[in-house]
Amino acid sequence: MSFFKKLKDKFAGNTEAEESTEKYKEGLAKTRIGFTSKINDLVAKYRKVDEDFFEELEEILLQADVGFETVIELMDDLRFEVQRKNVKDTSNVQSVISEKLVEIYEAGEAEINEINFVEGLTVILMVGVNGVGKTTTIGKLAHRFKNEGKTVMLAAGDTFRAGAIEQLDVWGKRVGVDVIKQSEGSDPAAVMYDAVRSAKSRGVDVLICDTAGRLQNKVNLMNELQKVHRVISREIPGAPHEVLLALDATTGQNAMLQAQTFKEVTDVTGIVLTKLDGTAKGGIVLAIRNKLKIPVKFVGLGEKLDDLQPFDAQKYVYGLFAEELDKEQELEDAKADK
Repeated sequence: MSFFKKLKDKFAGNTEAEESTEKYKEGLAKTRIGFTSKINDLVAKYRKVDEDFFEELEEILLQADVGFETVIELMDDLRFEVQRKNVKDTSNVQSVISEKLVEIYEAGEAEINEINFVEGLTVILMVGVNGVGKTTTIGKLAHRFKNEGKTVMLAAGDTFRAGAIEQLDVWGKRVGVDVIKQSEGSDPAAVMYDAVRSAKSRGVDVLICDTAGRLQNKVNLMNELQKVHRVISREIPGAPHEVLLALDATTGQNAMLQAQTFKEVTDVTGIVLTKLDGTAKGGIVLAIRNKLKIPVKFVGLGEKLDDLQPFDAQKYVYGLFAEELDKEQELEDAKADK
């Protein structure tokens, strides 16, 4: 059974899942135009699968920011699979690539992209450098959780960046959730203390906490995040239940460096990859997962409120190869009708 057929069968009859799959298709258009067209050219150039074919394919994957380690692993897997299935024709390789990309991302782990909701108050700490879309992501997450029937509150813990508190307050009003804030320059830990106490007293389901995104002095950032972490965990043992790192997909390998830095200073549990629709190098998703062993939990596929989607490896790979997988399915359907 083809990769596309498996995906289609998985989401058949589920309107929400089918709509989400289309969002991936639209959101990954820029990556697909560059990535898939190059693979199509490669397939047209080489009729047989040989070492020259593999070497050029490797270069295409690297250019898409899939990451060196991931590419090496993928190429090894592809060589083995091509030999095992006795694939001779290059036109049959795309389906194998699709399946291998999903396998590499999932790596035997189940439900890795699920948010760790708990009974009572779930606290989510949002971290990331300034300019990656952190505040916008918080607003979109609040919108998503509210639509799921949860009560949500926001904490304006980025008290140093000019306009950060006002920006979060605007999102709070837009989404219809309360924002706990203090004046600019206040101690972020004090804001978190007020927010946690307020969320507990009101019986809120989810508290999403904004934090400062300064990387100029890693020691200061570490001390600040540790202090915030202590305050939250003192009020709610086991919290924060998620530490989500917002990364801008359009910055490519620079996003990897940011992820490594934040992984050093705090216990990041998941990535929110913003602006994936704005890059031609969407392979960064696989590089982050494979190198840093941190799951991507949400991806930004557009500017609308519902364009922040839970990450799904199969939908992601479909988005990368949509046109070719659609053609493959059409051919299979045509054969079946004969």
